[in-house]
Amino acid sequence: MANIKAVTDEANFQAELSAAGAKLVVVDFTATWCGPCQRMAPIFQQLAGKYPRASFLKVDVDQCQETAAAQGVSAMPTFIFYRNKTKIDRLQGADPTGLENKIQQYYGSEEGEDAEGIAGHMDLFPFIMKAQCECLNESDEHPLTHALQSGGGFLQSDCDEQLIISITFNQSVKIHSLKIKAPADKGPKIIRIFINQPRTLDFDLADSYTSVQDVELTPEDLEGNPVNLKYVKFQNVQNVQFFIKDNQEGGDVTQIDHLAIVGSPITTTNMGDFKRVAGKKGESH
Repeated sequence: MANIKAVTDEANFQAELSAAGAKLVVVDFTATWCGPCQRMAPIFQQLAGKYPRASFLKVDVDQCQETAAAQGVSAMPTFIFYRNKTKIDRLQGADPTGLENKIQQYYGSEEGEDAEGIAGHMDLFPFIMKAQCECLNESDEHPLTHALQSGGGFLQSDCDEQLIISITFNQSVKIHSLKIKAPADKGPKIIRIFINQPRTLDFDLADSYTSVQDVELTPEDLEGNPVNLKYVKFQNVQNVQFFIKDNQEGGDVTQIDHLAIVGSPITTTNMGDFKRVAGKKGESH
């Protein structure tokens, strides 16, 4: 099957995830006796041809019982999505539209590929909990959500040039750098960055609190070039807040076309991956 690799065992599965690096991996957990799986097979084949920058794998759950169990697969077909060997989403059942929608959500743009090329890091957009993000002083017509995806519109400030952007992740992440696209005149200049705050800061606190890092951006930085952060200070981030203090030309309106946070999820250990070495379950060693 062109573009689709059949997984033979757990070692082969882990090797394929490692080889894909920051590329999206879409895995079809299937069975020969499962009718809906067979109906999805040609669709999966078609999607593999349509999205060549993703890696498509097929796992026969009867042949690879260990992998199916470790990944928590109990019904077929189940599609699981990975990046950097980390599970980012799953879809259960024969749902062609749902499957393609999820591939599109995580596939990334051509330029997004560059973001993922930074030392094995990736755009952390898939890990952002959209419902728990907040932006103070955003314009009603141009809210934060417009700037979190490339080409989705833009974020603009409302009453004055300042903004506070609060972003929450669905798991702990490490943040390596920022990529910001914004107009050379209205784009942000000084950004104060805070992490793991219990609630969104107000403007007075954001001005007076000690930040984790202050960044001063140049117009060149606003062309989507990576702005490296002090990586050692951003190793276990549940939420991040950006206080945008001013913009490049001191006007009343600040605009951000796209804000990408580049880093990597802290891979959570799956206890199902460990083999019991000695003793019975429940015994201490």
